[in-house]
Amino acid sequence: MTSRFIVVDTRAGKSHVVSEGQPPSNAFVSVPGFDPAVIWGTDPLAVLPWDGINPASKTNSLMPAPGGTRLWRVVFPPDSIMASPGFDPERAGAEYAERLPGFFDYFEAENPGMHATPTIDYDVVLDGEITLELDDGKLVDLKPGDVVVQHGSRHAWRNRSMEPATMLFVLIGTERKD
Repeated sequence: MTSRFIVVDTRAGKSHVVSEGQPPSNAFVSVPGFDPAVIWGTDPLAVLPWDGINPASKTNSLMPAPGGTRLWRVVFPPDSIMASPGFDPERAGAEYAERLPGFFDYFEAENPGMHATPTIDYDVVLDGEITLELDDGKLVDLKPGDVVVQHGSRHAWRNRSMEPATMLFVLIGTERKD
């Protein structure tokens, strides 16, 4: 499936396509098939008219500030990739740290894949099948069209199938009060 990335703004009172092309990619080398791409973001208290800059591209962190947002499209390869004989977890960890600044900080070294971010997340399965693992051990199997709303919950994504799974995530930055 070929995807397009289109940005629309209002100029002189009329809707106008500002740009059209391929969505961004962030394909990993150490984890073949893993592509966690931040597509867009908003700053806290975003205003109109748009200034022409994608806020997600002007920060050192992929995480939104409280009140800001980030739109991600993530392709998860089958978990079997991480179980293959040639998989190097140290190399993968280094690539995660480099390519996912700010976000990687929330992952637990002792529990691979588990994380909890200070965000409210809208998670939509676009393609494939994926499992949401919760910290109480519950596994929730998801299919295309399924939607999950998370409130800073500790979780991991597991692709127990043999095919890639693609998800769309909207992260809304919050402040933790606990």
